[in-house]
This record gives sequence, C-alpha cells and structure tokens, in this order.
Amino acid sequence: MRKRFFGGSRVFASILLLAGSSAAGNSYALYNTSSPLGTNTNEVLEYDSSVPFLDLFKASLPFREGAPFLTKGKITYDRYGWPTSISPGGIVGTRVISKLHKDAIPRGHYTVLYEGQGKLEYGLDAKLVQHQSGRDVIYIDPGKDNLYNVKLTIKSTQQGNHLRNIRILPEGGICASNPFDRVAGATQCRKNDYLDFARNYKKIIFNPDYLKFMRDYKVIRFMNMSGITRNPIQHWADRPHVDNATWGGVEGVRGAPVEIMVELANRLHTDAWFNVPHAANNDYVRRFAYYVKQNLNPGLKVYIEYSNETWNGIFTQHAYMKQGSKRLGFTDEAVPGTKFYSKRSVEIFKIWEQVFGGNQRLIRTMAGLTGTSKLTEAMLKFQDAYKHVDAFAVAPYVFGETKALRSARSVAQVFQIMQDKRYGHSLPRVLEAVRKQSAMASKYGVDLIAYEGGQHLIDMKTKKEMQHPNPLFYKANRHPQMGTIYKKLLLGWKQAGGKMFTHFSSPRTYNRFGSKGVKEYITQPDNQAPKQMAIKGFIKSHPCWWQGCRDTSVRRTQKPQALTTAELSRKSGERPQPLPNSAEEQAARNRQAAQ
Repeated sequence: MRKRFFGGSRVFASILLLAGSSAAGNSYALYNTSSPLGTNTNEVLEYDSSVPFLDLFKASLPFREGAPFLTKGKITYDRYGWPTSISPGGIVGTRVISKLHKDAIPRGHYTVLYEGQGKLEYGLDAKLVQHQSGRDVIYIDPGKDNLYNVKLTIKSTQQGNHLRNIRILPEGGICASNPFDRVAGATQCRKNDYLDFARNYKKIIFNPDYLKFMRDYKVIRFMNMSGITRNPIQHWADRPHVDNATWGGVEGVRGAPVEIMVELANRLHTDAWFNVPHAANNDYVRRFAYYVKQNLNPGLKVYIEYSNETWNGIFTQHAYMKQGSKRLGFTDEAVPGTKFYSKRSVEIFKIWEQVFGGNQRLIRTMAGLTGTSKLTEAMLKFQDAYKHVDAFAVAPYVFGETKALRSARSVAQVFQIMQDKRYGHSLPRVLEAVRKQSAMASKYGVDLIAYEGGQHLIDMKTKKEMQHPNPLFYKANRHPQMGTIYKKLLLGWKQAGGKMFTHFSSPRTYNRFGSKGVKEYITQPDNQAPKQMAIKGFIKSHPCWWQGCRDTSVRRTQKPQALTTAELSRKSGERPQPLPNSAEEQAARNRQAAQ
C-alpha cells in the first residue's frame, strides 16, 4: 500500500511561546488541526496587502531598482544591498509602501532604527517627527486617496560607516502568549507577557495580523514568497539571505529566505510546501533539503514540487523544460518539456529522500493542467515516475470563458457565465475535469490535491484598472454570490475525490491582473469578504476527510522555540556573495561556479 500523508500529531500555534508564557486557554488552539485547506503566499512586494512582516522595510523595493527616478548617480553597494557610496549629486531611494489600503496597516507613529552615518529623508505619506542618532520616529497617515504611499531616500552616506540595517516598526506590541493580536501596551497583557514591537522585532518577525489570517490552514505553499517564478538561480550561495536589506524586488530577484519560511511554518505548525527553482543544481537541492530537515519541526510534513506551472508558456521555466527535453532527445510529448519535468522531478525527490532518510515526511508532488488528464498520465507514466510520487496537483480555476465575459454587462451575467456548462472553465466543466483527474490519480496510486484554485476572473488584454470588464470582476468578487461559487467548488472537489485544496491566494489588492485575494487587505473584516467567509465556513463544516489527515493527539508539552532573525541568520551559514553590478558579472560568476 502506498503511503498516505498528513499522519502524526500536531503542536498548535497557541503553544508557541515567544517568551515562555502558557497559552493553553486560548480559543484558537485547535484551528488547523483538521483543516482541509491550504493557502498560497503572495510575492514579497511593497504593495502586497497581506503585509507578512513586522518590519515594513523587508518588503521594500531594493535601492538599485529605484533607478532612474528614486536612485540617481553612481552608487556602490555592499553584499546585502545597502549603498556604501553615492556620487556627488546622487541619491538612493526606495518605495517602502505603495498603494496599500488605509486599513492594511495602522496609521500612526513608526520607529525607524538604523546603523551608520548619513542623512535619511521620508516622503509622501510619511513625515519625520523626531530624530536622534540611529533612531527616527515618523508618522504615517494615508493620503486623500485613502492609500498608503511611503518613500525613503538616503541623501548621503558615510563611506566606511554607511547607513544600513534600516528597520521600520509600528507602535505597540503583542502579548507573548497570543502572537495573533496587536495590543497598545503592557497593561493589556499578563505580567511579564508584553513584547514591544520596536524592542522585540528580531523575535516577533511576523505581522500579527498575518499570523491570524494564516493560522486556519494546514499547509502553506511558499511559491510566491520564495520568488522562484522566472528566477534563474542555480547556486545555493545566490539564494536570498536573512540579512539582505530587503526581500522584495522584481521577479528573478525577490524572495524571502528559506529560514524565514521554515520559521513561519514552525510558528503556525503548518505543513510547508516548497518549490525548487527550475535551474537549481543538485547542490542547491541537497542544501535546501538539509536545511528543512534540520530546522522544520519534526511533526510537520514537507510538500516538495519542482518549479511552478512548467507547462505554462508565459513563464521562463517552460522554455527551460523544453530545452531540457530537447537536450536529452525526448520526443513525442503532449506538452513540450513534459518528460524533462517528470525526470527532473524524480531526481529532486530522490535527493530529498536521501537527505530525510526516507519519504515518510515528504509529499512528493507533481503538478499539471486541470483540464487534461492525458498530460497527468504522461508525467506520471514516464520512466515509472509515479513510483516516486505521492500526490498530483492541479489548479481548479473557475471563470467561464473570457470572450463571453467581455460581453457581460452586469454582475448577474458574470455569475451566469461562470456556471454555464457550455464554457470550458465554468464550474460544472471544471468539476468534471476534476473527476477525470481523480480517476487518473487513482489509476497510478497517488492522491489528487490542488496547488492553486478559486475564481479566475481576469482579462489580460485590458490595459487599465477600470477598463471593461475589470470593474465587473471587482464587483463580482465582492458579491455574496462569489461565496456560493466557492462553496460549490470546494464541495464538488471533495465529492470528486480531491484531498488537500490550496487556494489562491492570501489577501491582495484587486486590479487588472486579477482579483485573486480571498480578502483585499489583511485586516479586512471577514464579513466583507465573501470568499473568505466561504473558505472559513468550509473548514468548519468539512474537516479533512481522507485517511491520516486529522490529528488524533496534541503534545501540549512540546513547545517549539521561536528563533530571532539573528539566530536564523547564523543558521543560514555563509554570507551571501556581493551583489553583481552587471549581467556580465553575474554570467561570469555562474560560469566559475559551474567549473
């Protein structure tokens, strides 16, 4: 009999003790014990309305990406991305926050801590109210548009003691026994239980509002947070580092360190879903696996997936798969690159098995297109790959048909199209495809899970936020009927034989690129977010139904220790290489590493 995952007992987020306090009486203690759902993280960006990190600077735009408008002149940088010198007349700038909803973060005073000598300036919705060496206080207030926009500029920096390690931290804190709720001060906590944000940011790390949202899920898929999409990274030394100035930036640059992702999973006691970058070499894969084995709580499972949507032609990883198949002489592929993807997936799974000493904690995951079970079979069948796979993942997205949606003139028509079986991506047709995928997965003895899923109202040909049909899509996502769609999708998934469903995605702002967030910002009340209401209702009404899923015991005496960013930095080992100053320098570095 093939192994089935989700066995073993869990330690809950409520017994994560940031400062040694007991939390056994908290009402959220058993939230993710029997949850049948997971969630996808968002990209680390200055406009991510899920706001995962307490230190706002960690999601800011890298200084070098501020050119030519925010950063000007000849600038040199240290290995972590802090400017070490600025040419005469030059400046170095970044966007710390961009177009965040007025309630996504608290308005008020923020403490800015920094090291080194130089001159800092704050702009847009941030005003300096107090200054002393190494510590500023700014006031952040949304503009007339009810959005937050904050920029920070380094006007000058002293060579040899350059400005660095900038942190931007809110007022207040948390009670150590409850990391999910902000409090104004120590009087709202038990004695010796208060942790002030500005003094304890290294230990707290995560935005309490973010933890509160994420705690309902049994698994977190870190694909976006890790920044693997269109990322050509090959070598472990080039990975994101805990001490980097920021973890934000453009595709191929941004990404949170694995140390941070493992720490988040440990604190919430959620299983972790990791995606291996498409060009990562075997040494990268092995070191990745080793860090996870050594540092992820031993009661947690690890989903391991090679890249993301390698069949999707909009991503560079698809071209990489095609080249791989061509290089190895693979032909007769349902989708170009399929055989290389299958082969490389198995190679990666075997490395993780070697590091973990078996596959008991691993959910070795392949992924494909929801609408074609033939592609699923091609991946699983090639060189008997299914013998090394535990789960096959699809993305059940519902929207109907794009051309029909362009003709819609009301929200009612949008919902009609989403449920009209004439359209290939309508709810009934998607569930029909899920049933076929379930049968194919059963044929090869693997579980059917969802790596993403939900509504997918988007028209990529639009160029402006308010261009038709985008406003109808926003309204539809805010309408109670969308909650009904989600309930039907999730129930249909269960009835078709699907197991873990990892929805897409965490809170994010609606725009012309989609209305993907289950909420529009992290603190949006659930009763204003129909998708969120449907998801939480499903978790409560449909505890996970497959064998080995539910936890049968709770080891309340096992208390995972929260690590500080300093401790995580030391765990990461070697320092990152200095940032390349050009594409030519990066290419030369890659050639040298390959020798």
